[in-house]
Amino acid sequence: MEDKSEPLIRKRVYHESCEACTIEKFKESSNGIPFKLFSFVWIITLAAALPISSLFPFLYFMIKDFHIAKREEDISFYAGYVGSAFMLGRALTSLLWGKVADKYGRRPIIMIGTLTVVVFNTLFGLSVNFWMAISTRFLLGSLCGILGPMRAYASEICREEHQALGMSVVGTSWGIGLVIGPAVGGFLAQPAEKYPHIFSAESLFGRFPYFLPCLVISLFALVAFIISYWLPETLHVHTEENIARDTTEASLEDNSYESTRTHKTEVSELKFSTPHRSLLRNWPLMSAIMVYCIFQLHDMAYSEIFSLWAVSPRKLGGLSFTTADVGEVLSISGFGMLLFQLFLYTWVERKFGSVTVSRIGAVFSIPLLTSYPFIAKLSGSILFLVLNCASMVKNILSIAITTGLLVIQNRAVPPEQRGAANGISMSAMSLFKAIGPAAGGSLLSWAQSRQENDFLPGVHLVFFTLNIVELVGLVMTFRPFLALP
Repeated sequence: MEDKSEPLIRKRVYHESCEACTIEKFKESSNGIPFKLFSFVWIITLAAALPISSLFPFLYFMIKDFHIAKREEDISFYAGYVGSAFMLGRALTSLLWGKVADKYGRRPIIMIGTLTVVVFNTLFGLSVNFWMAISTRFLLGSLCGILGPMRAYASEICREEHQALGMSVVGTSWGIGLVIGPAVGGFLAQPAEKYPHIFSAESLFGRFPYFLPCLVISLFALVAFIISYWLPETLHVHTEENIARDTTEASLEDNSYESTRTHKTEVSELKFSTPHRSLLRNWPLMSAIMVYCIFQLHDMAYSEIFSLWAVSPRKLGGLSFTTADVGEVLSISGFGMLLFQLFLYTWVERKFGSVTVSRIGAVFSIPLLTSYPFIAKLSGSILFLVLNCASMVKNILSIAITTGLLVIQNRAVPPEQRGAANGISMSAMSLFKAIGPAAGGSLLSWAQSRQENDFLPGVHLVFFTLNIVELVGLVMTFRPFLALP
């Protein structure tokens, strides 16, 4: 009888000239964690995250210096649009960057993104009017498509059992960037006023009071750009000729049933010929993205509102903080969040699961935010102590929510679709994040004009609205809406 069995192989086929094959070979032969690559991922992600919220502590004063707001209550309104420009630009291009990363590789997109931060974040610090500030922020968001490919990259350089750690590295770095960024902006903005013995009013930093924090972040992004050159590519690019040759060389070495299964798997992986369902029809992915977007809308609005509320005068329900005060609070919050991610998150995620961690974070965030208007009634060292504790806990809860949802998204698609999947996630998330600062700034501006109302006066309305958004996100984490992969 004619033998119709398929060719058999004993081991996987790797291309020596393919960096992605080298990564796969390491993952197969070692159970270890790629700490070096994770450290590169952490630095590059941090460089992309720092400029997003670094402007929040000084944005109120920057808008005031532009003399575009006619009333003090209107400053938050204009500040919201500058804060939204970055996210609007990213919403329009994230899907495109994801598709380009799936076709040409992760590394080129990462290098373009870090170089974009160097150029346009520097120009933002040199802004002389409202429209220049909006334009540079929009271009920064449009051309920096790092986060989506970075998520895919972090999941591809490690074994499946370490993917939660990989997503945690990205989530931690991103979250810390969103916290340390304002700290850098807070401490380094207006240096001629804070440090007159170092920077004179006639110097470059005196004439452009918001240039120094942007320059420091741009220099860090330059370091990340150099590091990104040495990142190994994780996207396989194999010609049909190489596939056929390697398949022939590897065949007929073993007659076991397991070898037959391995052969089928490898040829399928090399040719990428297995059809995949449309990402838009992948409900586990799309539901996770939608829930993620709701929480990101909340987090971005909160970040904008917190800084503007903290520097607002007491008569408007604020704390009358300086940019340095805001920077100090956010620095302490970032340090606490870093400790949580490094030492506690992985254990918590393994014990309770990604979805449960996200739900717990949402549940505890609601009463915490309710307390913020009452914190504003405190003063002195008690105010600093309570506010630092509240801010730290809030940021820890936020990063726990988003990291869990990121893990679900990446597990819902095969590796060769992760770039596009994260592009969809980034586009949708950026759209919601673009709404967050504009809506948050407008809401705060309106709330500050209604201090005497009986129902939810002043900033009570602001934090009540944030809690409504958080509650919607919490409800969406349950069935039948959220489907686990």
